[in-house]
Parts: sequence; C-alpha cells; structure tokens
Amino acid sequence: MARTLPGRTASGIPPGIPSGIKDATAVVGIGRTPFAKQLPGSEKELACRAILAALDDAGISPGEVDALASYTMEETDEVEVAKSVGLGDLTFFSKVGYGGGGSCATVAHLAAAVATGQATVGVAWRSRKRGSGPRPWRNTAVQLPTPAQWTRPFGLLRPVDEIAMLTRRYMHEYGTTRDHLFNVALACRNRANQNPAAMMYERPLTREMYMTSRWISEPLCLYDNCLETDGALACVVVSAARAVDCRQRPVYVHSAAQGLPAQHHGMVNYWNDDPLTGPAWTAARHLWKHADFTPEDVDVAQIYDAFTPLIPLSLEGYGFCGRGEGGAFTEGGALEIGGRLPINTAGGGLSEAYVHGFNLITEGVEQLRGTSTAQVPGAATCLVTAGEGVPTSALLLRS
Repeated sequence: MARTLPGRTASGIPPGIPSGIKDATAVVGIGRTPFAKQLPGSEKELACRAILAALDDAGISPGEVDALASYTMEETDEVEVAKSVGLGDLTFFSKVGYGGGGSCATVAHLAAAVATGQATVGVAWRSRKRGSGPRPWRNTAVQLPTPAQWTRPFGLLRPVDEIAMLTRRYMHEYGTTRDHLFNVALACRNRANQNPAAMMYERPLTREMYMTSRWISEPLCLYDNCLETDGALACVVVSAARAVDCRQRPVYVHSAAQGLPAQHHGMVNYWNDDPLTGPAWTAARHLWKHADFTPEDVDVAQIYDAFTPLIPLSLEGYGFCGRGEGGAFTEGGALEIGGRLPINTAGGGLSEAYVHGFNLITEGVEQLRGTSTAQVPGAATCLVTAGEGVPTSALLLRS
C-alpha cells in the first residue's frame, strides 16, 4: 500500500503547489529598448535596460528576482545580468537552444519553476545587435564543419535557402502562391504601420513593391525575409496569487509546449516521410492537450515569421486549418484586424523587429492587457509561437 509522506498529498505533491502550470503563473511585466538598425551600447547594456523596464512595469524590485531564462545564443550570461541589474540569490536559471525556436520556452521554463516552487520571480530576456552586424550568413563556409554538411543539399547553407526549398515543395504540392505569401507580409506590414515602435512604421507595402522586389532565394523575395535588428526585450513571470497585487493586469500562462519531432534535421526536413509537417505539429499536440481551449477559441495569434511561409505552415500545424490549406487561409483579409485570425499585431519579425521572436511574446501580453497599437477588440486568448522549422515552443496566453 502506498504511503503518504509527511507534508505531502496522496499524489506526492506538497500542499499548495499546483500539479501543472495551467493558469498557475502570469506575465506581469514587459520591457523593451527601441528597435533600430544601429543602437548605441552593447548587447549587455540593452539586456539590462529591457529587464529593468520590465521589472518597473511590474512594480517589482530587482532584488526579488530569483529566476532567469534566456537563449543559448544570448551573449549576456546570468552572472553579468545578476551583477549589473542587482539581483538577489538565484535559485533557477536555464537556457533554451535553437535560436528563434526557444522564445516561448523561456517563459515556459519560468512558469514551471514558479509553479513548482523553485522560484518566485522569474525574468526572461533576449538581446541582439544583428542590425549592427556581423552578418553571419554572408560567410556560409562556417557551416561546413557542423552536422549540416551531412543533411543539407549542396549550397543550401543559409536559413533562407533552406526555407526556400521547403516553400517550393509546399507550392508544388498544394498550389500555394506568391500572393499567399504577400498576404502574410502585408498583414504584418499593416500592423507595423500602426506601431510607432516598429522599424517599418509609416512605411507601407504594396503588391507591386512585393512582386518586383529582388530575390533573396527563390521563391522568397526581399519582403519574405525578416528584419535584422538591434534591440532587447524582457518579461517578468510570477505566481497567479502574486500577480493580482502587481502593477499591471496579469496575463496568465494557460498552456506551454516544446516540440522536436522524430528524425528532425532543422529547417531541412527533406529526409522525413513528410517534410511539411515540422516541429509545430509536435508542439501543438502537447499545447492543446493541456489547454481548456481549441484553435477556434483563439482571438489573436503572434506567429513566428522569420520567413513568410512559416505562417501558413504554422497555421496548419497548430490546427487553424487543414493540411495544405495554409495558403488559402490567408485570403480575404483573414490575417488582418477583423479577419478570421489577426496575426503579429505589432508587425512581427517581418516589420516590427527581429529579436528571435521575443517581441511576439510581449505583443501577446499587450493584446491581452488591451494596450496594443492594433488592438483586437475583446481579445482574451492569444497563441504565441516560436520558430517553425527548428525545434520549437509555444504559449497559450489568456487574460
């Protein structure tokens, strides 16, 4: 017969600690620096500015922070952040790999740490100076000593080349067109045109501009590619109980997931039985399994958009439409405010800033606070996704 340990419930969980993360934590603070091609200051300085802004937004002092989460590609480590910002003792810290695939996972890790009592106040952040350089994809030779030499067809060493190959397959199999990709680029640009913080603020995009722009890697043109940006963002995660006493309206972490499919090769699933069902499909199964909502309940989405075709592929993976229907889903203004699923309402990586997707998290929070520059009326649920094509992650946020 099973024995219940002192101070434990029959399930073995200490009383007062929830058994999962559903609605157990909330994002209560967000912060960012300006976005630009070239910002003064180091990545460390930008990171600290964003973190302090997020803590101020929440009304929490730096000394209360006991958890940090960031990316493996983040140049500023926990020690430097803790010293520079004035944090207290840290009891939890993690780094998530795979670049843009890790954005949502940073928040998920903090939510798990707080929900299980490993920490009380968590901060996630991302700082980049890619607008200032260097531009790593100009030197494709550095990829050769990596496992990519065994999985990439010759010459496909930039991310844009790898996604272009998948896009061509997608177009061939399902009739997706460049007009469908333009619908994605246009929706993101239209929202950036409403956002004074966006790099593409007051810079409209037309179909003629899109169709006549230079190729980057066929069939992807200039406007199918994300920006290169300097900037930093951060957010603060606390328990649901504490969130009600913070300065801002809490946005609850309802469900979270990571996804790495079997036999994955990272943006080049050419060797899989089905190259067009990437990590989003794996993450989505876990995300919806632990949620009280379905795709039909999502009011607004912030979908990772390093390249335009990642949007229709993600729409399919997360269940907003059927297999091969992602391109057609974009028609008729479906991605605009008032459409079936408004997306990337601050402009996304294509038109606001590209900071490995962290701006999609902060915009999700803005939407559910009701403070977005392109507010979706009555938005109460928001899906945020990380990079499709690489091991990924996702969040379902609710107000």
